[in-house]
Amino acid sequence: MNANRDSGVSFVRRALGRKLLIVCALIGLAACVDDKGKSPTGAAAPVVAPEPPPVRPVQPISIAQPESRSPLGGYLAGRQARRDQDGAAASKYFVQALIDDPDNPDILNSAFLAWHNLGRMNEAVILARRLVDIRPNAAVAGLTLAVDAVMRGAYDEAIERLETLPVQGYNSLLVPLLSAWVLAGQERFDMANAKIDSLDGNQAFFVFRDFHRGLINDLAGEEEIAETAYLAAHEIQSGGSYRTVMALGAFYERNGRPDEAVALYEGYLEKNPDSVWFEAAMKRIADGRPAQRLVRTVRDGAAESLFGVASALLQENASKAAIIYARLAVYLKPEFDAGNMLLGENLEAFGKYERAIAAFEKIPRESPLSWTARLRIAIDLDDSERTDEAIALLRRLAAERPERSDALISMGDMLRGKERWLESVSAYDAAFERIGTPERRHWRPLYARGISLERSRQWQRAEQDFLTALELAPDQPFVLNYLGYSWVDQGVNLNRALEMIERAVDLRPNDGYIIDSLGWAHYRLNNYQLAVNYLEQATEILPGDPTINDHLGDALWRVGRRVEANFQWRRALTLGIEEDADIIEAIRDKLAHGLLASPVADGGG
Repeated sequence: MNANRDSGVSFVRRALGRKLLIVCALIGLAACVDDKGKSPTGAAAPVVAPEPPPVRPVQPISIAQPESRSPLGGYLAGRQARRDQDGAAASKYFVQALIDDPDNPDILNSAFLAWHNLGRMNEAVILARRLVDIRPNAAVAGLTLAVDAVMRGAYDEAIERLETLPVQGYNSLLVPLLSAWVLAGQERFDMANAKIDSLDGNQAFFVFRDFHRGLINDLAGEEEIAETAYLAAHEIQSGGSYRTVMALGAFYERNGRPDEAVALYEGYLEKNPDSVWFEAAMKRIADGRPAQRLVRTVRDGAAESLFGVASALLQENASKAAIIYARLAVYLKPEFDAGNMLLGENLEAFGKYERAIAAFEKIPRESPLSWTARLRIAIDLDDSERTDEAIALLRRLAAERPERSDALISMGDMLRGKERWLESVSAYDAAFERIGTPERRHWRPLYARGISLERSRQWQRAEQDFLTALELAPDQPFVLNYLGYSWVDQGVNLNRALEMIERAVDLRPNDGYIIDSLGWAHYRLNNYQLAVNYLEQATEILPGDPTINDHLGDALWRVGRRVEANFQWRRALTLGIEEDADIIEAIRDKLAHGLLASPVADGGG
C-alpha cells in the first residue's frame, strides 16, 4: 500500500484492521449538505444571502510507517515534533498513535490541534467530532464544529454547539458575536441585536459590539441603526481602524454620500500617510462605481468575528491562540484578504515563513492589501535565506510603483541586515530620491542609512543622517544612542554625547546596549568608577555580549581590579568578537600587557 496516495479516510480504514468500526464512526460523522439544501440535522439552507459552501477536497494524509506501532511512542514523538515547531511531523506521529489508540482523548486532541495548525481543516473537523464525543468540554474542538456548522448553513446545529462552549476569556466576546450572526442567518434580527447587547457589561468589548451591530443591521437593511453603530465604533477607535473605516465608507458610498466617504478615507490617510489601503476606494468613487458591503453574508460576518478576536490576541502577543482563530476565519471565508494577512503575520511570529508566504499569496492583486502582502513576502523570503529572491521581488515592486519608497527602504533594511553596506546605502539613496524632503516619519530610514554609512566608513554622511533624524524626532533613543556612542568611540563631542546617551537611558532604562554606551562614555571621560557601575549593569542585562564584556574589562583595569579585568577580556574572546581581527588582537594585547597608564580622552563637547 502506498499511503502517500491514499485519502485520509482510506488510509485510516486500511491501517486499522480490527479497529475499523471504531474509527469509521470517527470518520463517518463528518456532516455535509445534501442535494436538497439541508444539513443532516434538518436545518434549512441559509435564508440571508444564501451561498454554497466551498468545495474542499480532502487532502491526502501522507504518513511514513513508524518503526514501532506503540501509541505512546507516536504520541511522544509528536509532542517532540510540536516542541520543535515541526507541524507536519507532529501531525504524522499523532495520527500514527491514534491508529492504535483511537479513543485516547489526549492523542485525539493533539492530532486535532496539529491538523488545525496546518490548516488541514477537513481532517481537523473529523477529529473534532470524535474528540467532542469523548471530551465534551474540548473548547477549540467545539468552536471548530460550531464554525463548520455556520459554513454549511446548519444554523440550528451551530447554536447548539455554541451553547456548549464555556463563556470565559475571549469566548465571552466570541460566543455572543457568533451567536448573533447565526441568529441573523435565521432572520431573527431582534434576537441577534439582543446578543450584541449582552456585550454591554465589558467596556473592552464596546468596539466589537458597535462594529458588529453595524454590520448586522447593515445586512438587514436597518440603515439608521447601522450608521449609528458604525460611527460609535469609529469614535471609540479615535479615527477608526482599517476595517471600521472600510465598512462605514462603503456604507456612505452605497447611500449616495460619496463626499462623506472621501472625507472619512482622507482622515484615515492623514494619520497613516504611507497607507495604500484606500487607493482603490478613492478611485472607485472617482469612477462612479458602486461599493459593496464589507460583510455580504452571514459566513462573512462570522469570519469577521473570528478575525477581530485573532487581531486582539495578536496585539497581546498571544500568537499561538491567534492562529487558531485566524485559521477558522479563513476556513469560513477562504478569500478573506484581511484574514489571510493576519494569519501570515501570526505564522511569521513562529518562524513559519513558507506557510506565511502561502497565506499572503492568497491575497489577490486587486485587494487593497496586496501591496502590503507582497512586501511581507519579500521579508519572509529573506528570513528563509532566499535573499536574492527577496531582492528581486522588491526591485519589481519598486519598478511597479515608482512614486513609492517603501520597497526600496525594505531592500535597504534587508541588505543592511546582511552587512552588504554599500548596496544598502544605494537602496536607501534611491528611496530618498523619491521621498524628497524628509518628514518626521522618515527618521527611521535616515537612522538606518546612517548605520550603513557608518559601517561603510562614510562617517561625514552618516553623522548628517543621524543629526537630521534627531531634528525630525528629537527623542528617538536609538538615534541618540548610536550617534552618542559613535562620538564617544571617536573621542569627540564627549560632553554632548554623554547628555544624549543619558537621555536615551531615561527613555529605555532596561536596554543593555544603551547602558553600555553610557558606561563607555564615562570611561572616555575618565569617570572610571561610574563606568564600572554602568557596565556591570549592562553585563547583567546582556551577559553574552562580547563588546560589553570587553568594555567592562577596560573599566575594571582602570579602577585596579586587574584579575576581574582579565576575566572579562577572556570572556569577550570566548564569546567571540565578530567585528574584525583588529579587535581580537587588541584584547590579546591587553591580556598580555594590560592597558596604558591612561587612555586618550577628549573631554570636549
